[in-house]
Amino acid sequence: MTLTTTYLDMTLRSPLVASASPLSENVGNIRQMEDAGAGAVVLFSLFEEQIRQEREALYHHLTFGTDTFAEALTHLPEPDTFHAGPDQYLELIQKAKAAVDMPVIASLNGSTLGGWTQFARKMQDAGADALELNVYYIPTDARLSGQQIEQTYIDILNAVKQSVTIPVAMKLSPYFSNMAAMAQQLDAAGVDALVLFNRFYQPDIELETLAVKPNVILSTSHDTRLPLTWIGILYKRIEADLAATSGVHSGEDAVKLLLAGANVTMMTSALLKHGIKHLSVVEQQLRAWMEKNEYESVAQLRGSVSQLHAEDPTAFERAQYMRALTTYQPNRV
Repeated sequence: MTLTTTYLDMTLRSPLVASASPLSENVGNIRQMEDAGAGAVVLFSLFEEQIRQEREALYHHLTFGTDTFAEALTHLPEPDTFHAGPDQYLELIQKAKAAVDMPVIASLNGSTLGGWTQFARKMQDAGADALELNVYYIPTDARLSGQQIEQTYIDILNAVKQSVTIPVAMKLSPYFSNMAAMAQQLDAAGVDALVLFNRFYQPDIELETLAVKPNVILSTSHDTRLPLTWIGILYKRIEADLAATSGVHSGEDAVKLLLAGANVTMMTSALLKHGIKHLSVVEQQLRAWMEKNEYESVAQLRGSVSQLHAEDPTAFERAQYMRALTTYQPNRV
């Protein structure tokens, strides 16, 4: 039996990938991930704001007091051309690549065509095997049309693809008017993989202070339903690879997403809850299911219950929504 799979033009030993999280902030944890069976690791996200703040801070320190010297300013670069970035992140890429054999995927989180797209080249030069673009974009301007919002994603992808030669994945939210059309547009623009889906930060209100506060809720297995739906629909309808993220806590969760058509299944919440070694537990469960059901490889099972191959393709559509509502039996008290 083999668990190997392909993702972002790479062959991975397993479809279980450690997704971006604080766990990947040090090389020791990354080594543990490989030892526990991870096929690849996505490093924690570097935020667009971090790059901008560091560049502006450096520019401030370089120019402080130079207005007293007539020629000093002519020797200094302007902020929009001086592309400084967090050196620690680049060092982590280099150290991780030297410490493990599995692919190391860098992650950029942003929402505009700023310096973060140019920083992608530095990540490539540091040794990253691929790049994941986490476009965290919540449009609040009521004047923006859906088409303009979609174009923002395409423009960011085009800018990064022009900067690097390594594969580029894009992590999306599900909040598009037509997810299938958006996936096809990104596919046509050359995205190498779609990571489905981003879980947006949703704040809470502290009733005693009436302050808006951060509220991070870890996923559960139920959260696999949304990526399962869209991966099942998109399988073989686009050329890009498909990565499932949100809700992978067990081998059973991984199996379902692979059957729908995912190339890889990504894990964060389960590792934060149970520790990095939980990867090996999920792998054992995945192997046990495959052995019981006589699957010899991940490639053999992948996509076999997608919309293209399901016995009832309407199960991914409205017909099953109506059936689910009409057949549900509430608890009787």
